[in-house]
Amino acid sequence: MTETARTDDAGQLTSGVVPGLGTALAGITMVAMLVPVRRGVADPVVWAGTGFAAAAVLAFLVRRHGGIERTIAGPIAAGSSIAVVLLAGYALNQGTAGSVSVPAVSSSIPVVFVAFVTAGLTASVGIADYLGIGVGGLKRRAQQVVVLTAVGFAGLFAPYLTTPVVAIPVLPFLDSFSEIQRTLANQVVGQVGMALGTVLVVGAFLKLTDRDPSFIDLRRPTLRDLAWIIGGIVVLFGVLYAISLSMQVTGVESADHATTQNAEKAPEMLLVLIPLAILIIGPFEELLYRNVIQKTLYETFSRAGAVVVASVIFAAVHVLAYSTAGLGAVIASLGTIFGLSIVLGVIYERTNNLVMPALVHGIYNAVVFTNLYFLVG
Repeated sequence: MTETARTDDAGQLTSGVVPGLGTALAGITMVAMLVPVRRGVADPVVWAGTGFAAAAVLAFLVRRHGGIERTIAGPIAAGSSIAVVLLAGYALNQGTAGSVSVPAVSSSIPVVFVAFVTAGLTASVGIADYLGIGVGGLKRRAQQVVVLTAVGFAGLFAPYLTTPVVAIPVLPFLDSFSEIQRTLANQVVGQVGMALGTVLVVGAFLKLTDRDPSFIDLRRPTLRDLAWIIGGIVVLFGVLYAISLSMQVTGVESADHATTQNAEKAPEMLLVLIPLAILIIGPFEELLYRNVIQKTLYETFSRAGAVVVASVIFAAVHVLAYSTAGLGAVIASLGTIFGLSIVLGVIYERTNNLVMPALVHGIYNAVVFTNLYFLVG
């Protein structure tokens, strides 16, 4: 058990609370997965998800009543719940949502998506129980995740305030621009607005948390760091290829990023985005999601846990970029973003230098934009 886990251990009086919470979440997951089963859906994926959810319930119940140790129950519950996340995501992608009408709001809820979410939470509780983290530790971590998720979304929405400010000096010249020039100008203004918005969010975060600029990990890369950059780019494309191949084999459909959709209408925009990927997109996204969010998570999570949680936040923030597609396709695309983010998070965790993931991220995006330009141009 780690020192953090010992500090968070709530003691014998409340030792059953965490597995009790896990039981409740796993029970909700199982019920949600049962909805399409009760409606006669014969999809083996849904049946398997229901079975894994039941296994998580059983593991937490037996653990709560002293039948097995947390070091056994935790991995069983967490592993089973991760399986449910994958199976529920696949079911959603294939069109099995199990929607339930909610008369009060004249809408419906896709209960398989509910299972997808609660299974993820159940996996977290299972890991926490395995590590011996008590109620207090679980609460502190949950609070920090909520706050940093808000910081991540603040970085997403801040450009809506800063971009109009950046655009003011450009507006008088727009009438004299050609259509292509206006497209390119809009991209430059948008990315500069994003950079400015990110700086404001990061600055506010540092101010409100009594941190100084030394919190930002910037130093000149060494020869060893250069190896991380090259290796990181190779691994990033390797992960992308593996995920894409897996989706192709299993018939999973993903959504197009908003940039891809816009590029099909105006390929010229990519000529600006290619250098901006290295100069702005990579550096400023990594500044917020790695140097601020992931590094802050080190305070309550293990390094590995911080990489995973920061990647979940990073993927969640990208939901609007794929929002024109169906729920299942969006989840598949966010899964890809999550996998790529894990690589970037590991690079930052290993090097403690923002320059490394910023360059890897920027170069990766630049290569993707270049390839897209030749496809649609």
